[in-house]
Amino acid sequence: MQRALPPYLDTRFAAMAHRGGWVTPADQPRENTTYAFRRAVELGYRYLELDVHTTSDGVLVAFHDDVLDRVTDATGRLADHTWAELSGVRIGGTDPIPRFADLLDELGDSRFNIDIKEPGAIEPLAATIRAHGAKDRVCVGSFSGARLKAFRTLAPEVLTSMPPSGVACATHAFGLRRVLADPGLALQIPVRDDGAPLTLVRPDVIRWAHAHGRVVHVWTVNDADEMRRLIDLGVDGLVSDDISTLKEVLVERGLWEGR
Repeated sequence: MQRALPPYLDTRFAAMAHRGGWVTPADQPRENTTYAFRRAVELGYRYLELDVHTTSDGVLVAFHDDVLDRVTDATGRLADHTWAELSGVRIGGTDPIPRFADLLDELGDSRFNIDIKEPGAIEPLAATIRAHGAKDRVCVGSFSGARLKAFRTLAPEVLTSMPPSGVACATHAFGLRRVLADPGLALQIPVRDDGAPLTLVRPDVIRWAHAHGRVVHVWTVNDADEMRRLIDLGVDGLVSDDISTLKEVLVERGLWEGR
């Protein structure tokens, strides 16, 4: 029997702006910034994908890497800095690192697909979602099953995606799908497993997900023809950096449900 999907998933197709995405190539360095998220919202995006870390004094921020070096004008591990120290750091030489609580406040009814990047972010994330009454605005996942399990214990009311073990069962352990099915309602996967020549997004996987009340979101897709191919397969959402192209394809297919 299929389960009723939660309010977060009350759409025919979820178009997700990866780390905020970019409208023009000049914006590419400004990932996970308030600027990028606002640009996506202005383009009509309801779903924003981001990553969370915590500072050394426990402030939850939107940031992808463990270290600051790749995208900011600072160096070293993010977790070794206080929020006060990070307040002067700039992403792409322009944008401050945003606090997740501020994004919830500033971006109205936007919905967030959140990747927990380190254990220190688990408690602050659960507390922030609860304090802002945002449980219907978020889907939480992690590449660590242990982190996701800990988050689910703290916030069982929050929608979650499947951890790697659940993904493995859904995509390859065919005989164990029913026995070991993870409670996560979102199967969020790349087209292929980079560690092996395996195709994850297949008709049988999509059929299984839909038959068991789950949705399939695919990351990170920037090619228009690949977007069309995946839509034809029946996926329920796409995560993209190139949010202009994704919107164009969804408008073309009659699937755009933006603002």
